[in-house]
Amino acid sequence: MGFEGSGGQDAASLNVFWLALAFIIVGSGFLKANISVIVGQLYPRTDARRDPAYTIFYMGINLGAFLGSLLCGYLGEVYGWSYGFGAAGVGMLLGLVVFVVFKPLLMGRGEAPKPLSKGFEWALYGVGLVAVLACWWLVQNQAVVGTLLGIFGGILVLGVILYSVVKLPGHDRDRIFAALFLIFVSIVFWALFEQAGNSLSLFTDREVDRTMLGFEAPASMFQSLNAAYIFLLAPLFAGIWTMLGRRGFEPSAPFKFGLGVIQVGLGFLVLVWGAKAAGMDNAVPVLFIFLIYLLHTTGELCLSPVGLSAMNRLAPAHMASLIMGTWFFASATGNFAAGLISQAAGGDGLEGGEAGKELVLGVYNTVGWYGVGIGVAVLVLSPLVKRLMHLDSLRDDGAEDDLAGQGEAGLEAQEGGVHPEVKPN
Repeated sequence: MGFEGSGGQDAASLNVFWLALAFIIVGSGFLKANISVIVGQLYPRTDARRDPAYTIFYMGINLGAFLGSLLCGYLGEVYGWSYGFGAAGVGMLLGLVVFVVFKPLLMGRGEAPKPLSKGFEWALYGVGLVAVLACWWLVQNQAVVGTLLGIFGGILVLGVILYSVVKLPGHDRDRIFAALFLIFVSIVFWALFEQAGNSLSLFTDREVDRTMLGFEAPASMFQSLNAAYIFLLAPLFAGIWTMLGRRGFEPSAPFKFGLGVIQVGLGFLVLVWGAKAAGMDNAVPVLFIFLIYLLHTTGELCLSPVGLSAMNRLAPAHMASLIMGTWFFASATGNFAAGLISQAAGGDGLEGGEAGKELVLGVYNTVGWYGVGIGVAVLVLSPLVKRLMHLDSLRDDGAEDDLAGQGEAGLEAQEGGVHPEVKPN
């Protein structure tokens, strides 16, 4: 993506750009589900530190997102996007080097129990290259993406359900159904949350007074707010979950999901109320952009790291990567739905002015109330979903652990308050 042709828009340059995106898409597919499973394998299923651990993991991801959006955005806007994308590529390479160098610290966690043969391993690499070509074509044919998401999503969910019904014992089957419920809720969340990179960014550019301390901040800089909030608030959330878990008051994962969806809906409503209070003829005060990102971030911290932890906890060991992949597939579906909402709000055709502003605020008011309503429904259903999780019978997958207290009473953290201590040498 660091390559720029004449004007950056000739056919050759665009094809290189699409190919670069395809490599990133396939590479992210290899990375995201597997790295999330590795984090889960650092802790037994009954360990109370899993949700806080995923929250800290999430903080690390967003620290990179915060620094990356500032650095790459600055280089791109000031010196050219070849420098911005080039810096992103260097950062990815450094991340891989760090993982390889410090991999021994994982002490074998995340290694395949039955390593693949070299022939099969290289065959997978070949499939990856074919997938790159497929993605290169898909990013240029967006209309097909929605159809394929529906087809493959239906096949994936139906396959998981059929396998669970036919092959899994009762409690494991119920846990998969609970995981699927959380996955469907996450689609709603991401459809609303991902307006940040779509209509909300355009709205910020065209309708918001971005002047702060005499400096007009470019709209792209507000993309770093989410990552900055996560970096600041993730330790607080991790501490809150740990403290509540020790006292036996930690909310269940479904309850946290309900809180997350309510907050993402409230974020839109706060922006709508603030814009109307300022007057339709006036620019929206930048304070309300800070507030919507704050509410969306606190909602994200209630849902995304908790969801990663729940997928790894609820899935049997042999289905962990499949269920985690389904979680990320739902994220992709939510992103696609976010694009549809952005189109309803005017999309790239939004020209600004009072009519365009009213259109966006009307859409935001609608999706905001839908978010709050769906979140409340999830809160109401959370006790039923929690029963499907069978936390009282959850057991660790491994026979031996390096930490004492991990298997006490076989209870999940929210039920038993199990907080392991390191065994003395």
